[in-house]
Amino acid sequence: MKQFMAMLKKNENEHPPPTKLLDLAGQLCQELQSSSPSLEKLVEAMMECKNNRDFLTNIHVVRACVSVHIHKGQHDAACTLLEHCKAEEKEELVQLWHEVHYRRVMEKQQTDVLTPLQKFRSRKRNPPPISLCPEGLKSRNYSEEVRQHLFRFAAEVTANPDKKQREELARAMNLQPTQVYNWFANYRRRQKS
Repeated sequence: MKQFMAMLKKNENEHPPPTKLLDLAGQLCQELQSSSPSLEKLVEAMMECKNNRDFLTNIHVVRACVSVHIHKGQHDAACTLLEHCKAEEKEELVQLWHEVHYRRVMEKQQTDVLTPLQKFRSRKRNPPPISLCPEGLKSRNYSEEVRQHLFRFAAEVTANPDKKQREELARAMNLQPTQVYNWFANYRRRQKS
């Protein structure tokens, strides 16, 4: 830690900071994950540096910064940091985004755990920004054409297809047989209510 602080002070005006310094920052963040006061001190030093954006290219540094913000209850700061960081690990950044919002809900509801439904609702209310998923959010819905085909089959043939029929439908629409099975199970459930 002392070595890192000395290197940071020595290279504070250098742009971009030396790769060795950035790597050491990531390594320290990984090692100090469970040590809250030391991690806070490290994050503070990096974020006060003129080139703080360069440190946010390392996923370990980003994770540490988000962790410190969550610990301090600074959820908006954590979200802003995630939106503007340049780390390549987009899936992990999206997970961190959701984690920030889970923590916010847990604090609001004064609970230590969230049910899967509460997590789902949190993700729906707080979708990650475009900067974290430039290709857009993955849709879990089938295309209109696939849905129409399944609805037609349910209305004209059966709402409870056997295994062979499900496999044929899956092949015809480029789905997995379990997806077809679940679609029909959900369809029947919706018809009851």
